[in-house]
Amino acid sequence: MLALFIAIVIIQTVVPFLGYIPVGPFSIVTIQATTVIASVTIGTKEGTIVGLVWGLTDWIRAFAWPTSPLAVYVLVNPLVSVVPRVLVGLIAGWLFYWLARRGTKTWHLALTGVVGALVNTIFVLGFMALLYQFHMVPLAKLNIAKLMPWLLGVMATNGIPEAIMSGILVPIIGQPLRHLMERIS
Repeated sequence: MLALFIAIVIIQTVVPFLGYIPVGPFSIVTIQATTVIASVTIGTKEGTIVGLVWGLTDWIRAFAWPTSPLAVYVLVNPLVSVVPRVLVGLIAGWLFYWLARRGTKTWHLALTGVVGALVNTIFVLGFMALLYQFHMVPLAKLNIAKLMPWLLGVMATNGIPEAIMSGILVPIIGQPLRHLMERIS
């Protein structure tokens, strides 16, 4: 199952419009839902590995074919491209299994999907702002007052739709997969 999820993430990364849906100069990311589904169906460790693969492929993609104009400046740094994706699998897995101690419910999956997507968005944008603040990206000529509204705009236009999408997809896909995994075990 781990190999299957890794293959899905790689396909989502390299096939246009599967993992990154272009919307203007930005992309709506769907891969966090796959990472969260891996965490809730096969385990936190495996979901974290799927997140690592996603982060590494995203890091490579920043050099080869960036998903946004800003990617060539910030996603080439593994702190921005890899670490948040690893945290998606880790935090989503921890949250789901903490919630599941009280019994697995559909809303647990939905909440985990929303949180997983928000972890990705908040940490990517947060690390971007942090790198900018410490002049570690070649955008240091920008005024921080101009960068913050832009980052908040990305949060609204990308982060919120991604969170809603994950909150819908994770229970729809994750619940049947969890039942299947329980039958197989």
